[in-house]
Amino acid sequence: MAAVPQQSTSSDSLAVPPSSKGPAHASTRKVPDHLKRLYTATVLFGIGCGVSLGLTPLYLNALGFTKQNIGTLSLFFAGALVLFSLPVGMLIRRFSAERILAICLFGYALSLVGFPHMKTYESIAFVRVFDGLGTIGVWVASETVLLAQAQKAYKAYLTTLYAIALALGYVIGPFLARGMAFVTTDPRISFSVGAFSAISAGVFVLLKMPPTPPAEGVSSDEPVASTPSAPAHTPAMSIFWKIKTSCLAAFSYGYFQAAVVLFLPLYLIDDKGWAPEHTIILPGLFCLGMLLCSNIVGRIADRVGHLKTVRALSSVGLMAILGFVVLDNYWVMCFAVFIAGATFASMSPVALALTGVVTKAQDYSRANAIYNLFYATGILLGPPVASVIYTNYGGKRMIEHIAILWVAFVIFTIVFIHDDPASRRAKHLPANAPS
Repeated sequence: MAAVPQQSTSSDSLAVPPSSKGPAHASTRKVPDHLKRLYTATVLFGIGCGVSLGLTPLYLNALGFTKQNIGTLSLFFAGALVLFSLPVGMLIRRFSAERILAICLFGYALSLVGFPHMKTYESIAFVRVFDGLGTIGVWVASETVLLAQAQKAYKAYLTTLYAIALALGYVIGPFLARGMAFVTTDPRISFSVGAFSAISAGVFVLLKMPPTPPAEGVSSDEPVASTPSAPAHTPAMSIFWKIKTSCLAAFSYGYFQAAVVLFLPLYLIDDKGWAPEHTIILPGLFCLGMLLCSNIVGRIADRVGHLKTVRALSSVGLMAILGFVVLDNYWVMCFAVFIAGATFASMSPVALALTGVVTKAQDYSRANAIYNLFYATGILLGPPVASVIYTNYGGKRMIEHIAILWVAFVIFTIVFIHDDPASRRAKHLPANAPS
């Protein structure tokens, strides 16, 4: 993600101590040019993803695939996310995050072009694997660039801007896909529009985002070394132990997201008696909550501590999940979905920011790979486990088991409260002491 050359004095002045308060801190919250370019590419990538999400179920349904077939095809995508997350981290260390980002954007575009030409279950599953390979590559590379250029004093602020850029693309894409339905019924043309957006992102990254070293002051552990010697190798388990709370947050959110998107509408139809058309608005409300609240949450997290913010968001989101069970009024339920988006979807970029704060800059690619491995594993496990519980015990128990997952996560953040450097500072310094 965005980077400013290490020699730049104007951007380095942004490294304000996390304990800074007042207008002076706010006035230095500037987005580096390299990150602005990353956000632009992210919106374009998100549009391609949004087009695909809007068209894929319709295309598969038109081919005569059953809902079970459509569900199992998603496992090939999720499996590729899990299998490729760690290797992409190694590739980034070898070739740079910017170059891997461009290559994966081109690969993702190729999967969109090829998808509407596939007619059999086996051929579509094959393309879905490459879809997953491109997607996880874009995620890990983008987040590696992001963490390497976001100063630790306002890292959550910048990671939430990245999440907003991606969400904007996801919102624009489906509307674009719906608009194309009035122009053409040929899925090859429609998917090609999404591919064009991803290709545009790849070309933009290739031309405007050269490989850039990490900025100074991006990690709490140590500054970026300017010596030519190779950095010491950090064991993978050591990296994981530093970011374990972020990893569990990523797993919990991926699990929740994948399971609820599929089964919350069914639960509301079966148990609450909603008409199917009344559930269409729910994904939009979830995204709206994130878009309106995530950047505010990021600013707060940079001031009070990332893990403390993650725990607070998870606790409030947990109340929203329990509301799915006890609430019956349509509009109150819609508000609960909005709160779930405002909390859980806003929590994810804050957890990513925590990863960047506690990890050495030289280890960002591997840390992001591990972080995304947990997120992808949650996506992979959520739907099948939730499906078994829903089938055997009903929708209410399915919602309750997700609530139990978040209770466990909140407890975990309390046990490992000192994983966040902000809590360690609070332990040793008075509240008004300078850091």
